[in-house]
Amino acid sequence: MRHSLPIAPQFYVTAPQPCPYLKGRMERKLFTALQGDNAQKLNDTLSKQGFRRSQNVLYRPSCSDCAACLSARIDVSRFEPTRSQRRAIKKNAFLTRRATSPWATEEQYDLFRRYLDVRHADGGMADMDVFEFAAMVEETPIRSRVIEYIDSGTDALSAVCLTDMLDDGLSMVYSFYDPDLHRNSLGTWMILDHIEIAREAGLPYVYLGYWVPGSDKMGYKAQFDAVEIYRGGKWEPMQHISAYENESHPLSTDPIAEQVANISFPDTRG
Repeated sequence: MRHSLPIAPQFYVTAPQPCPYLKGRMERKLFTALQGDNAQKLNDTLSKQGFRRSQNVLYRPSCSDCAACLSARIDVSRFEPTRSQRRAIKKNAFLTRRATSPWATEEQYDLFRRYLDVRHADGGMADMDVFEFAAMVEETPIRSRVIEYIDSGTDALSAVCLTDMLDDGLSMVYSFYDPDLHRNSLGTWMILDHIEIAREAGLPYVYLGYWVPGSDKMGYKAQFDAVEIYRGGKWEPMQHISAYENESHPLSTDPIAEQVANISFPDTRG
């Protein structure tokens, strides 16, 4: 007789460090290894519960006195672009999409370096060298793609997004673009194009990572229509920012053991 066996990985917690989003706060992450034959199923299942992938690790914020980092996704079937987003679509009509295997190139790294130097010179990735960049792109145990956007007139690489393919959508792991094209709203436009890719593939969601109420760095995600937030163990339509004031309260976070106990895992046939 065959039985369904749950995939129950070991979870760990990082040491506290200064939060990059909210001043005066400390961040901490709950994480587990993403490896083995069931990596894709585990990533699919935990992504639906607010986890994100970084190389061969799945993580979710688990700060001791704050729960402001909220996983966000777009419901593709309900999404309608705003007037400014429609302008961004027209403005970037000269770009051609090209999906490739997760393989890093020198051209990608050169663009990545220019992007960081101009946009995020003091960020956590500012010192990333070519080998670390290659690891970010290539060390993936699941279905991933590098989506490149090429200037159809000059063949220049203008933007890149590392994207994971989930069973219910696309997860935008990391994106960067030519800083000389900052007026083109390429960050917004890449999200719009991923919505179009999801529609073409019949996938219901585009996962955006974390939205942090009160953080200017993450404010752009609230500008999209049909955004859902993972909160209290379920997905719900994004509300006005005032509805999330309690998320930064010290009592908003459950103990680690309780958090792990409430995680659902996929079944595998054994």
